Amino acid sequence: MSDLLDNNARNYDDVLVVSFGGPEGPDDVMPFLDNVLKGLNIPLQIKTRIAKRYHRFDGISPINTETRAFIKALEKELDIHGPQLPVYWGNRNWHPLLPDTLRQMADDGIKNAIVYVTSIFSSYSGCRKYRENLYEAVQGIENAPHIDKLRMGYNHPGFIEAVTDRVREALEPATDVNENSMLLFTAHSLPLSMARCARYQEQLQEVCGLVGQALGVKSWELVYQSNNASYDEPWLEPDINNALEVVKKAGETNVVIVPIGFVCDHMEVILDLDIEAKEKADALDLNMVRAATVGIHPAYIAMVRELIVERMSANPERCWLGTQGASADYCAQNCCLSGKPGTPKPSLCGAKT
Repeated sequence: MSDLLDNNARNYDDVLVVSFGGPEGPDDVMPFLDNVLKGLNIPLQIKTRIAKRYHRFDGISPINTETRAFIKALEKELDIHGPQLPVYWGNRNWHPLLPDTLRQMADDGIKNAIVYVTSIFSSYSGCRKYRENLYEAVQGIENAPHIDKLRMGYNHPGFIEAVTDRVREALEPATDVNENSMLLFTAHSLPLSMARCARYQEQLQEVCGLVGQALGVKSWELVYQSNNASYDEPWLEPDINNALEVVKKAGETNVVIVPIGFVCDHMEVILDLDIEAKEKADALDLNMVRAATVGIHPAYIAMVRELIVERMSANPERCWLGTQGASADYCAQNCCLSGKPGTPKPSLCGAKT
Protein backbone atom coordinates (compact mmCIF):
# COMPACT_ATOMS: atom_id res chain seq x y z
CA MET A 1 0.00 0.00 0.00
CA SER A 2 2.89 2.39 0.71
CA ASP A 3 3.74 2.66 -3.00
CA LEU A 4 0.16 3.79 -3.64
CA LEU A 5 0.39 6.73 -1.22
CA ASP A 6 1.99 10.07 -2.08
CA ASN A 7 3.65 11.57 1.02
CA ASN A 8 5.50 14.28 -0.88
CA ALA A 9 4.42 17.91 -0.99
CA ARG A 10 3.21 18.61 -4.52
CA ASN A 11 2.79 21.93 -6.27
CA TYR A 12 -0.06 22.32 -8.73
CA ASP A 13 -0.94 25.08 -11.16
CA ASP A 14 -4.64 24.30 -11.36
CA VAL A 15 -7.51 21.99 -10.49
CA LEU A 16 -9.09 20.07 -13.35
CA VAL A 17 -12.68 18.93 -12.72
CA VAL A 18 -13.53 15.95 -14.92
CA SER A 19 -17.15 14.92 -15.29
CA PHE A 20 -19.27 12.59 -17.40
CA GLY A 21 -20.93 15.34 -19.40
CA GLY A 22 -24.40 15.44 -20.86
CA PRO A 23 -26.42 16.86 -23.77
CA GLU A 24 -27.84 20.35 -23.52
CA GLY A 25 -30.35 20.21 -26.35
CA PRO A 26 -32.11 17.78 -28.74
CA ASP A 27 -29.40 17.97 -31.39
CA ASP A 28 -26.77 16.96 -28.84
CA VAL A 29 -28.36 13.66 -27.82
CA MET A 30 -27.22 11.23 -30.53
CA PRO A 31 -23.65 12.63 -30.82
CA PHE A 32 -23.41 12.47 -27.03
CA LEU A 33 -24.56 8.84 -27.03
CA ASP A 34 -22.06 8.06 -29.80
CA ASN A 35 -19.34 9.23 -27.42
CA VAL A 36 -20.75 7.33 -24.43
CA LEU A 37 -21.23 4.06 -26.31
CA LYS A 38 -18.10 4.25 -28.49
CA GLY A 39 -16.57 0.82 -29.00
CA LEU A 40 -19.43 -1.07 -27.31
CA ASN A 41 -21.19 -2.24 -30.48
CA ILE A 42 -24.60 -1.24 -29.16
CA PRO A 43 -27.43 -1.81 -31.70
CA LEU A 44 -29.07 1.29 -33.13
CA GLN A 45 -32.47 0.34 -31.68
CA ILE A 46 -31.04 0.34 -28.16
CA LYS A 47 -29.28 3.66 -28.75
CA THR A 48 -32.55 5.10 -30.06
CA ARG A 49 -34.38 3.83 -26.98
CA ILE A 50 -31.84 5.54 -24.73
CA ALA A 51 -32.17 8.74 -26.75
CA LYS A 52 -35.92 8.81 -26.10
CA ARG A 53 -35.20 9.04 -22.38
CA TYR A 54 -33.25 12.26 -22.94
CA HIS A 55 -35.84 13.65 -25.34
CA ARG A 56 -38.46 13.40 -22.58
CA PHE A 57 -36.53 16.33 -21.10
CA ASP A 58 -35.99 18.22 -24.37
CA GLY A 59 -32.61 16.58 -24.77
CA ILE A 60 -31.19 18.27 -21.69
CA SER A 61 -29.34 16.42 -18.94
CA PRO A 62 -28.97 18.27 -15.63
CA ILE A 63 -25.34 17.20 -15.19
CA ASN A 64 -23.63 20.11 -16.96
CA THR A 65 -25.67 22.67 -15.02
CA GLU A 66 -24.87 20.80 -11.81
CA THR A 67 -21.16 20.70 -12.69
CA ARG A 68 -21.10 24.44 -13.36
CA ALA A 69 -22.62 25.05 -9.92
CA PHE A 70 -20.06 22.71 -8.34
CA ILE A 71 -17.15 24.52 -10.01
CA LYS A 72 -18.48 27.91 -8.91
CA ALA A 73 -18.75 26.66 -5.31
CA LEU A 74 -15.27 25.12 -5.43
CA GLU A 75 -13.75 28.32 -6.85
CA LYS A 76 -15.31 30.27 -3.98
CA GLU A 77 -14.04 27.74 -1.42
CA LEU A 78 -10.50 27.93 -2.82
CA ASP A 79 -10.63 31.72 -3.01
CA ILE A 80 -11.60 31.99 0.66
CA HIS A 81 -9.53 29.20 2.18
CA GLY A 82 -6.85 28.44 -0.40
CA PRO A 83 -4.92 27.15 -2.15
CA GLN A 84 -5.37 29.83 -4.78
CA LEU A 85 -5.73 27.71 -7.92
CA PRO A 86 -7.74 28.24 -11.09
CA VAL A 87 -10.34 25.58 -11.90
CA TYR A 88 -10.66 24.07 -15.39
CA TRP A 89 -13.42 21.76 -16.57
CA GLY A 90 -13.31 18.88 -19.05
CA ASN A 91 -15.96 16.23 -19.76
CA ARG A 92 -15.63 12.65 -20.85
CA ASN A 93 -18.53 12.61 -23.30
CA TRP A 94 -19.71 16.13 -24.12
CA HIS A 95 -18.53 19.71 -24.31
CA PRO A 96 -16.33 21.00 -22.85
CA LEU A 97 -14.50 17.85 -23.94
CA LEU A 98 -11.41 16.77 -22.04
CA PRO A 99 -8.89 16.98 -24.94
CA ASP A 100 -9.99 20.55 -25.68
CA THR A 101 -9.61 21.56 -22.05
CA LEU A 102 -6.17 19.97 -21.74
CA ARG A 103 -5.06 21.72 -24.91
CA GLN A 104 -6.22 25.04 -23.43
CA MET A 105 -4.36 24.26 -20.21
CA ALA A 106 -1.17 23.61 -22.16
CA ASP A 107 -1.63 26.88 -24.05
CA ASP A 108 -2.10 28.66 -20.71
CA GLY A 109 1.21 27.32 -19.46
CA ILE A 110 -0.20 24.81 -16.93
CA LYS A 111 2.57 22.35 -16.03
CA ASN A 112 1.09 20.36 -13.15
CA ALA A 113 -2.62 19.69 -12.64
CA ILE A 114 -4.59 17.93 -9.93
CA VAL A 115 -7.75 16.21 -11.16
CA TYR A 116 -11.01 15.79 -9.30
CA VAL A 117 -13.33 13.28 -10.94
CA THR A 118 -17.01 13.71 -10.05
CA SER A 119 -17.37 10.04 -9.19
CA ILE A 120 -16.77 9.02 -5.61
CA PHE A 121 -16.81 5.20 -5.61
CA SER A 122 -14.31 2.82 -7.21
CA SER A 123 -15.33 1.05 -10.41
CA TYR A 124 -14.21 0.85 -14.00
CA SER A 125 -16.75 3.43 -15.15
CA GLY A 126 -16.15 5.65 -12.10
CA CYS A 127 -12.35 5.47 -11.90
CA ARG A 128 -10.23 3.62 -14.44
CA LYS A 129 -12.27 4.71 -17.46
CA TYR A 130 -11.59 8.34 -16.50
CA ARG A 131 -7.88 7.55 -16.18
CA GLU A 132 -7.92 5.96 -19.64
CA ASN A 133 -9.67 9.06 -20.97
CA LEU A 134 -6.98 11.26 -19.43
CA TYR A 135 -4.27 9.20 -21.11
CA GLU A 136 -6.03 9.44 -24.48
CA ALA A 137 -6.69 13.15 -24.06
CA VAL A 138 -3.06 14.18 -23.57
CA GLN A 139 -1.84 12.31 -26.66
CA GLY A 140 -0.66 14.71 -29.32
CA ILE A 141 -0.81 17.76 -27.06
CA GLU A 142 2.52 19.53 -27.04
CA ASN A 143 3.65 20.38 -23.50
CA ALA A 144 0.65 18.61 -21.99
CA PRO A 145 0.58 19.07 -18.19
CA HIS A 146 1.55 16.38 -15.74
CA ILE A 147 -1.62 15.06 -14.11
CA ASP A 148 -2.30 13.63 -10.66
CA LYS A 149 -5.74 12.52 -9.49
CA LEU A 150 -7.31 13.08 -6.08
CA ARG A 151 -8.12 9.92 -4.16
CA MET A 152 -11.65 8.61 -3.81
CA GLY A 153 -13.45 10.39 -0.98
CA TYR A 154 -16.34 8.00 -0.39
CA ASN A 155 -15.57 7.57 3.33
CA HIS A 156 -14.33 11.10 3.97
CA PRO A 157 -16.19 12.79 6.88
CA GLY A 158 -17.26 15.62 4.57
CA PHE A 159 -19.08 13.30 2.18
CA ILE A 160 -20.76 11.38 5.01
CA GLU A 161 -21.90 14.67 6.59
CA ALA A 162 -23.26 15.95 3.29
CA VAL A 163 -25.26 12.80 2.53
CA THR A 164 -26.58 12.67 6.10
CA ASP A 165 -27.74 16.29 5.89
CA ARG A 166 -29.44 15.68 2.54
CA VAL A 167 -31.47 12.86 4.09
CA ARG A 168 -32.44 15.07 7.04
CA GLU A 169 -33.49 17.81 4.62
CA ALA A 170 -35.71 15.34 2.78
CA LEU A 171 -37.37 14.30 6.02
CA GLU A 172 -38.06 17.80 7.34
CA PRO A 173 -41.09 18.68 5.18
CA ALA A 174 -42.51 15.15 5.18
CA THR A 175 -45.34 14.42 7.59
CA ASP A 176 -45.51 10.64 7.28
CA VAL A 177 -41.97 9.83 6.14
CA ASN A 178 -39.45 10.12 8.99
CA GLU A 179 -36.32 8.59 10.51
CA ASN A 180 -38.28 5.42 11.24
CA SER A 181 -39.02 4.94 7.55
CA MET A 182 -37.20 2.46 5.35
CA LEU A 183 -34.11 3.94 3.62
CA LEU A 184 -33.21 2.66 0.18
CA PHE A 185 -29.72 3.79 -0.83
CA THR A 186 -29.32 3.67 -4.61
CA ALA A 187 -26.25 3.45 -6.81
CA HIS A 188 -25.73 2.85 -10.52
CA SER A 189 -25.82 -0.85 -11.29
CA LEU A 190 -22.80 -2.45 -12.97
CA PRO A 191 -22.19 -5.65 -14.96
CA LEU A 192 -21.24 -8.39 -12.52
CA SER A 193 -17.90 -8.94 -14.25
CA MET A 194 -17.03 -5.27 -13.76
CA ALA A 195 -18.22 -5.19 -10.16
CA ARG A 196 -15.97 -8.14 -9.27
CA CYS A 197 -12.90 -6.12 -10.33
CA ALA A 198 -13.45 -3.26 -7.87
CA ARG A 199 -14.42 -2.51 -4.28
CA TYR A 200 -17.59 -0.79 -5.44
CA GLN A 201 -20.10 -2.82 -3.42
CA GLU A 202 -17.85 -2.94 -0.37
CA GLN A 203 -17.41 0.83 -0.38
CA LEU A 204 -21.11 1.46 -0.89
CA GLN A 205 -22.08 -0.85 1.97
CA GLU A 206 -19.61 0.90 4.26
CA VAL A 207 -20.95 4.37 3.45
CA CYS A 208 -24.59 3.32 3.74
CA GLY A 209 -23.82 1.97 7.19
CA LEU A 210 -22.04 5.17 8.22
CA VAL A 211 -24.93 7.36 7.07
CA GLY A 212 -27.49 5.07 8.67
CA GLN A 213 -25.55 5.18 11.92
CA ALA A 214 -25.32 8.99 11.81
CA LEU A 215 -29.08 9.19 11.29
CA GLY A 216 -29.90 6.57 13.90
CA VAL A 217 -31.78 4.61 11.24
CA LYS A 218 -32.33 0.90 11.80
CA SER A 219 -33.89 -0.11 8.48
CA TRP A 220 -31.90 0.47 5.31
CA GLU A 221 -30.85 -1.43 2.20
CA LEU A 222 -28.46 -0.84 -0.69
CA VAL A 223 -30.19 -1.24 -4.05
CA TYR A 224 -29.31 -0.41 -7.63
CA GLN A 225 -30.75 1.57 -10.51
CA SER A 226 -30.16 2.26 -14.20
CA ASN A 227 -29.73 -1.45 -14.87
CA ASN A 228 -28.72 -2.01 -18.49
CA ALA A 229 -28.65 -5.80 -18.25
CA SER A 230 -30.39 -6.15 -21.60
CA TYR A 231 -27.11 -5.22 -23.29
CA ASP A 232 -25.06 -8.31 -22.59
CA GLU A 233 -24.87 -9.87 -19.10
CA PRO A 234 -26.37 -9.80 -15.58
CA TRP A 235 -25.92 -6.63 -13.56
CA LEU A 236 -25.94 -5.88 -9.84
CA GLU A 237 -29.26 -6.31 -8.07
CA PRO A 238 -31.74 -5.72 -6.48
CA ASP A 239 -33.22 -3.11 -8.76
CA ILE A 240 -34.89 -0.14 -7.07
CA ASN A 241 -38.34 -0.95 -8.46
CA ASN A 242 -38.18 -4.57 -7.33
CA ALA A 243 -36.95 -3.38 -3.93
CA LEU A 244 -40.01 -1.14 -3.59
CA GLU A 245 -42.23 -4.19 -4.04
CA VAL A 246 -40.32 -6.00 -1.29
CA VAL A 247 -40.67 -2.99 1.01
CA LYS A 248 -44.43 -2.96 0.44
CA LYS A 249 -44.75 -6.71 1.08
CA ALA A 250 -42.84 -6.25 4.34
CA GLY A 251 -45.61 -3.98 5.55
CA GLU A 252 -43.78 -0.67 5.21
CA THR A 253 -45.78 2.38 4.20
CA ASN A 254 -43.02 5.00 3.94
CA VAL A 255 -39.70 4.95 2.09
CA VAL A 256 -36.79 7.36 1.61
CA ILE A 257 -34.64 7.00 -1.51
CA VAL A 258 -31.05 8.19 -1.14
CA PRO A 259 -29.02 8.34 -4.41
CA ILE A 260 -25.75 7.80 -2.58
CA GLY A 261 -23.90 6.64 -5.69
CA PHE A 262 -24.27 10.03 -7.40
CA VAL A 263 -22.67 13.31 -6.30
CA CYS A 264 -25.05 15.37 -8.46
CA ASP A 265 -28.24 14.90 -10.43
CA HIS A 266 -27.81 12.92 -13.65
CA MET A 267 -30.47 11.91 -16.13
CA GLU A 268 -30.57 8.56 -14.31
CA VAL A 269 -31.43 10.26 -11.01
CA ILE A 270 -34.23 12.38 -12.47
CA LEU A 271 -35.80 9.73 -14.70
CA ASP A 272 -35.12 6.49 -12.81
CA LEU A 273 -35.95 7.86 -9.36
CA ASP A 274 -38.07 11.01 -9.57
CA ILE A 275 -40.31 9.62 -12.31
CA GLU A 276 -40.13 5.83 -12.63
CA ALA A 277 -39.50 4.90 -9.00
CA LYS A 278 -42.08 7.49 -7.88
CA GLU A 279 -44.65 6.02 -10.25
CA LYS A 280 -43.87 2.56 -8.86
CA ALA A 281 -44.19 3.78 -5.27
CA ASP A 282 -47.49 5.48 -6.04
CA ALA A 283 -48.83 2.30 -7.64
CA LEU A 284 -47.86 0.40 -4.48
CA ASP A 285 -49.42 3.10 -2.27
CA LEU A 286 -46.05 3.86 -0.68
CA ASN A 287 -45.21 7.32 0.61
CA MET A 288 -41.85 8.09 -1.03
CA VAL A 289 -39.44 10.99 -0.76
CA ARG A 290 -36.10 11.33 -2.51
CA ALA A 291 -33.09 12.89 -0.81
CA ALA A 292 -31.08 15.34 -2.89
CA THR A 293 -27.61 14.47 -4.13
CA VAL A 294 -24.75 16.18 -2.28
CA GLY A 295 -24.34 18.71 -5.11
CA ILE A 296 -22.85 21.87 -3.62
CA HIS A 297 -23.34 20.99 0.05
CA PRO A 298 -20.68 22.99 1.97
CA ALA A 299 -19.22 19.89 3.63
CA TYR A 300 -18.77 18.18 0.26
CA ILE A 301 -17.15 21.24 -1.32
CA ALA A 302 -14.87 21.56 1.72
CA MET A 303 -13.94 17.90 1.35
CA VAL A 304 -12.66 18.48 -2.18
CA ARG A 305 -10.54 21.41 -1.00
CA GLU A 306 -9.19 19.29 1.87
CA LEU A 307 -8.24 16.51 -0.55
CA ILE A 308 -6.34 19.07 -2.65
CA VAL A 309 -4.49 20.39 0.43
CA GLU A 310 -3.79 16.82 1.48
CA ARG A 311 -2.09 16.06 -1.83
CA MET A 312 -0.04 19.27 -1.62
CA SER A 313 1.25 18.43 1.87
CA ALA A 314 4.15 16.26 3.00
CA ASN A 315 3.08 13.25 5.08
CA PRO A 316 -0.53 14.42 5.25
CA GLU A 317 -3.13 13.29 7.74
CA ARG A 318 -5.75 11.52 5.65
CA CYS A 319 -9.28 11.81 6.99
CA TRP A 320 -11.65 8.86 6.77
CA LEU A 321 -14.42 7.09 8.66
CA GLY A 322 -15.32 3.43 8.99
CA THR A 323 -13.06 0.41 8.67
CA GLN A 324 -11.54 0.59 5.18
CA GLY A 325 -9.04 3.40 5.67
CA ALA A 326 -8.15 6.18 3.28
CA SER A 327 -8.17 5.27 -0.40
CA ALA A 328 -4.94 5.32 -2.38
CA ASP A 329 -3.41 8.35 -4.10
CA TYR A 330 -2.18 6.20 -6.98
CA CYS A 331 -4.38 3.46 -8.40
CA ALA A 332 -2.88 -0.04 -8.45
CA GLN A 333 -2.08 -1.51 -11.86
CA ASN A 334 -5.00 -3.94 -11.59
CA CYS A 335 -7.35 -1.31 -10.15
CA CYS A 336 -10.95 -1.22 -11.37
CA LEU A 337 -10.55 -3.34 -14.50
CA SER A 338 -13.46 -3.54 -16.92
CA GLY A 339 -13.97 -7.26 -16.42
CA LYS A 340 -13.68 -7.87 -20.14
CA PRO A 341 -10.98 -10.11 -21.66
CA GLY A 342 -7.88 -8.55 -23.17
CA THR A 343 -5.07 -6.23 -22.15
CA PRO A 344 -6.19 -3.14 -20.21
CA LYS A 345 -5.86 0.18 -22.00
CA PRO A 346 -3.09 2.53 -20.86
CA SER A 347 -4.11 5.07 -18.23
CA LEU A 348 -2.72 7.93 -16.16
CA CYS A 349 -2.51 8.44 -12.38
CA GLY A 350 -1.64 4.85 -11.57
CA ALA A 351 1.20 3.21 -9.65
CA LYS A 352 4.27 2.46 -11.71
CA THR A 353 4.72 -1.02 -10.21
